[in-house]
Amino acid sequence: MVQPGGGGRGASGACADWVRAELQGCPVELVAVAGLSVSGSPRRAGEDEAHVESLAEADGELPPILVHGPSMRVIDGAHRVRAALVRGSTHIEARCYRGSEADAFVLSVYLNTAHGLPLPRADRRAAAQRILASHPHWSNRRIAVAAGLAAGTVAALRERSTGQDEQLNGRVGRDGRRRPVNAAVGRRLAGKLLAEDPDASLRSIARRAGVSPATVQDVRRRLRAGDDPVPPPRRARERPPAEGRAWQVSAAELRQTLEQMKRDPALRFSETGRGLLRWLDRHAGGMGEWAQLAGAVPSHSTSPVANFARMYAAAWTDLAASLEDDLPAGLEVAQC
Repeated sequence: MVQPGGGGRGASGACADWVRAELQGCPVELVAVAGLSVSGSPRRAGEDEAHVESLAEADGELPPILVHGPSMRVIDGAHRVRAALVRGSTHIEARCYRGSEADAFVLSVYLNTAHGLPLPRADRRAAAQRILASHPHWSNRRIAVAAGLAAGTVAALRERSTGQDEQLNGRVGRDGRRRPVNAAVGRRLAGKLLAEDPDASLRSIARRAGVSPATVQDVRRRLRAGDDPVPPPRRARERPPAEGRAWQVSAAELRQTLEQMKRDPALRFSETGRGLLRWLDRHAGGMGEWAQLAGAVPSHSTSPVANFARMYAAAWTDLAASLEDDLPAGLEVAQC
C-alpha cells in the first residue's frame, strides 16, 4: 500500500502524490473483522482463493488494510480480511479513510492496480467507466493512471459515454491543475462571459472559463478591436468533434506514410530529421512482432511487462496530444 508521507514523486508520480495526500493522517486502528464489508470492490469476481491461502500461511502480522471509515467498506485489503478469517482472527489493523465514497473507490482501484494481485483488464475498464461518471472533470490521462489503462482507452470510454461531461470546459490533470480541454474553446467561452459581464474581473472570467487571466486580457483586447477571440493560427487548429476524427490507421498505412516522409527534404537533410525517421522506422517495424513477443513473456513477468506497455503507451499518447494541440514539448511520462 502507498504509505502517506513517502518522499519524492518517484515511480508513482503525481498519482501517488494524490493518494498520499488523501491518506495523510489517516489513523491505524484495530477493527472487528465481522464489522467489515467488501461490497463495491472493483474486483468483480471476488477474491482469489489461492492468494488468500498464501496470505493466511505467511508468517507474521498482515499489513494494515484500508477502510472507508463512515461505511466500514474495505478499500484495499479484501484478501487480507479473508486471510485473517482463515487464521481465526477476530480483529485486524486498518487505516481509516474519511473521504467521500467516490474518492474511496478511486483509491481502491489505484491501490489494487499498483500493488498486490493486479486487477483484470475488464475490471480496470469497468472501474474507469465508474470514475468517469464520478470524476468527469478529471483528464483522460489522470483517470488512466488511476485505473492502470492507456489514456486512449479512457478517451474511447469517455466518447462512448452519455456525454455527461460535454458541458465541462476544463479537466483536472495528473498534477492536480485544471486546464481547458481545448484552448480555443476556453477563449470563446471567455469572450462570451466578457460580453455578458464587461465589468467582471480578469480572474473571475479566467476561473469560469478555465483559462489564465493573461488569456482573458488578450481576449478582451481582441474583442475591443473587433477581432475574433481566437487568433487565426489557433482557429486553424480547432479540432473537429471526436466522432469526425479518423485517427485510426493500419500498420500498412503507417508504413506508406513513413516512406513518403523519408522523401521529405526537410527531414532527410537534417540530423534531427534523420534521427526522427530512424526512430519511427524502428517502432513501426516492431508492431508486427508484438503478438510473438507477447507470447514469449513468462507468466511471472506479465504484470511488469504490462506496466511497461502502459507507461510507453501513455508517453506516446502525450506526444500525440502535444503535436495535435501544439503544446510545449516538455512531456511527462506517465509513471504509475
